[in-house]
Amino acid sequence: MDVRSPKSAAKEPRPARCSVKLFVLCHGLLQFSQLLYSAYFKSTITTIERRYGLSSYSSGTISSLHEISNSVLIVFVSYFGNRVHRPRVIGVGGLLMAVSAMILTLPHFVSQPYEYDSVLHNRHDICNLQQNSSDTESCGLDETRRLADTNNLWLLMASAQLLFGVGSVPIQPFGISYIDDFAGPGNSPVYIAILFAVSVFGPAIGYLLGSVVLRIFVDVDKIGLGAELELRHGDPRWVGAWWMGLLITAGCLFLTSIPYFFFPRRMPSENSVAGSESEMNGDLKKPDISLLDFLKMFPRMFVHLLLSPLFLMLVLAQCCFSSVIAGLSTFLNKFLERQYSTSAAYSSLLVGAVNLPAVAVGMLVGGLIMKRAGLSLKTIPRFSVVMLVISTLLCIPLFFMGCPTQKVSEINHYQIEQYGSLSMCYSNCSCPASAFNPVCGSDGIEYISPCHAGCTNFTKDPNSTHRVQLYTNCRCISGSQNQARPSPCPNSCPHLLLPVILVISLASLIACLTHNPMYMMVLRCVPSEEKSFAIGIQFLLMRVLAWLPAPALFGMAIDTSCIWWKRVCGKKFSCGYYDNNILRNRYLGLQVGYKVMGILLLMMLGWKVHRTQEYSLEKRPEGLL
Repeated sequence: MDVRSPKSAAKEPRPARCSVKLFVLCHGLLQFSQLLYSAYFKSTITTIERRYGLSSYSSGTISSLHEISNSVLIVFVSYFGNRVHRPRVIGVGGLLMAVSAMILTLPHFVSQPYEYDSVLHNRHDICNLQQNSSDTESCGLDETRRLADTNNLWLLMASAQLLFGVGSVPIQPFGISYIDDFAGPGNSPVYIAILFAVSVFGPAIGYLLGSVVLRIFVDVDKIGLGAELELRHGDPRWVGAWWMGLLITAGCLFLTSIPYFFFPRRMPSENSVAGSESEMNGDLKKPDISLLDFLKMFPRMFVHLLLSPLFLMLVLAQCCFSSVIAGLSTFLNKFLERQYSTSAAYSSLLVGAVNLPAVAVGMLVGGLIMKRAGLSLKTIPRFSVVMLVISTLLCIPLFFMGCPTQKVSEINHYQIEQYGSLSMCYSNCSCPASAFNPVCGSDGIEYISPCHAGCTNFTKDPNSTHRVQLYTNCRCISGSQNQARPSPCPNSCPHLLLPVILVISLASLIACLTHNPMYMMVLRCVPSEEKSFAIGIQFLLMRVLAWLPAPALFGMAIDTSCIWWKRVCGKKFSCGYYDNNILRNRYLGLQVGYKVMGILLLMMLGWKVHRTQEYSLEKRPEGLL
């Protein structure tokens, strides 16, 4: 690609009203839309799990697939840097992300209508004493279609996520370098802090949007908005309209991408009254190299940058903290649902209304501290260590703010009654192996389905003929009533939900005070001519080491706490029950482990900066680091 000469560049029209402040606003809105999409998708991940029978490892992998294409193409972003029209490339990337959001909705439209176990749809979910088969492994047409829908989901969502990764490549590296190039030296930290603070409201709105649409039944486009349903929001079989929010986010991405096509390639710097041509085109005086030569040089440049201990330790620390953010953003909803028996819609509401605004406040205040206190390379690691230690200590009480899984028959609770063993009481009921319709017996024990409780009859709700009021004649339930309610047994710690989200939010706010100082330290610890390349490598390492593996790793930790898997055609579907104590300890323990590693790296970084400054003062007292 040829570099345009300063003479030709001077002939480009320069809209008078274009300024860095306007670009910050537009870029904040685009990143807002980008994070709106990402957060909304993560807020619906447990719903997609339930709808298509995914494990947490699978859903975590899908949610991070876009990092693969992003990591591959970030190398080319490092090459093109200032050689391309950065605003226009950002605009094209935004349009590609809008297309990917549209593709993500396709699994809903190509899948069969959602099927769930219910005695009102058929009698297979209730004890039928006329047959003598037990736990039948039949694989009918409906089960085969469910497996086919899951395969289609993988194909379409993987394609959409890879395309999203392509579109998101230039957003932050080009946008941040563009701002830093033309903003005044003292304004750049504030602009970037405002940028991240504005954009972080995207996840907040994304989770709030999720809380709204997940209250709508998934097949609302097929049955109508006012249709009366058997399922309620808190039912473990409920699936919300996860696809609706993706259509909204696609529209937001499209609209916020358009302004970029009207920004100039370069604009006057804020520290220049007239914006002289020398300042505007100074970055173009470097000799140009071909893409092939750049690819040959890339390994040497990459290794040279990694040999900088300040840069390497700082980015590795950022990778640790980014892994924590990835685990929280992907599975915090699921953690709240399973630990405190809340619905997907309400957990999304809490994350969007409490946790993410705290993150935004932390980022904004961190930027102001960076400007007002004038944090140097020496004081940034110290400040960050103190804040992150406090944040980590706040997480310790969370390990004790929970309760064990409720008693579930033949999963974590066994009792022997008059039949000798519990399974004998429904041995002649012909219970499907794939049955999952939890009921709470009058004995306080939960059963996988009315059939597994030995219930032979039921009564309908007098206020709604589409709902079951009570299951009766349940042979497996001890006591005089022998009845079961059509819902899981209540969890014993829903009262801890609000205190837990408040503690998590406070810890997040304190940790995010370090976000802007650490980010600015990356820009200041490399030579100015390597700034764009360093940003690209920073994002490459954070994606490869944090954003790509962390959701899958947290998903694996969650899956290892599963004590009962739903099955379709003999194949493992999504998890039905978790051991809450193991889930809480492993999910939170992984976060604390990442934080401790990050803190240790920052302590090493602070020691290295201190030693470097001492050496510099000894050799050249008047010098500055």
